Amino acid sequence: MKISVIVPVYNEKNTVAEILRRVAATNIPHEIVVVDDGSTDGSREILQDLEAKREIPNLKVIYHPHNMGKGAAVRTALQHVTGDVIIIQDADLEYDPEHYPILLEPIRKGMADVVYGSRFLGAPRRPILFWNMVANKILTLITNILFNTILSDMETGYKVFRKEVVQDMPLHARGFEFEPEFTAKVLKRGYRIFEVPIAFNPRTYEEGKKIRARDGIIAIWTLLKYRFVD
Repeated sequence: MKISVIVPVYNEKNTVAEILRRVAATNIPHEIVVVDDGSTDGSREILQDLEAKREIPNLKVIYHPHNMGKGAAVRTALQHVTGDVIIIQDADLEYDPEHYPILLEPIRKGMADVVYGSRFLGAPRRPILFWNMVANKILTLITNILFNTILSDMETGYKVFRKEVVQDMPLHARGFEFEPEFTAKVLKRGYRIFEVPIAFNPRTYEEGKKIRARDGIIAIWTLLKYRFVD
């Protein structure tokens, strides 16, 4: 299997170089496709420097002219990947690329088409942001009710899937509603989802966390919409 890692980036100058080094250090990706989503904090210049120095093997960088949202960045990256399996990797340090082997194992064994890295299955995590956890639990509960499933972490940033899962899947999300849209469409199409436990090191809003309460409302609407509309 050829593995493509896609990394949406928006104003992550403090972490983007380090996370790309960690991704490359796993020696797993066939390619790393980065989409800079109109960064204005110096992230774009860091990526240009990494490209020029060829420090990260098999690195491709696409630059959005202005900020369009995480979902838009992921959709752009999907147009450029060539691997058989795709891993979505956030550009901060909340998710550790050392988990790639356990995330890929259910697909390698032919047990799954899609794998979610769950933050709520008992692996180590930094215990902060209680209300964010509550929001995640509520969104996951709504997902389970609407689609008759038993996910533990619908909103996880670690989503791994065979390329054919998205080849004919219309995706429209521009922002953080990518997570519920992708999940709804995967479940409606009957793809096999597995969850594996991952360690999680969340950052605070002071440290740069971007998701806000309004994104939770949008996520609920997205789940309802795609439960009844393709």
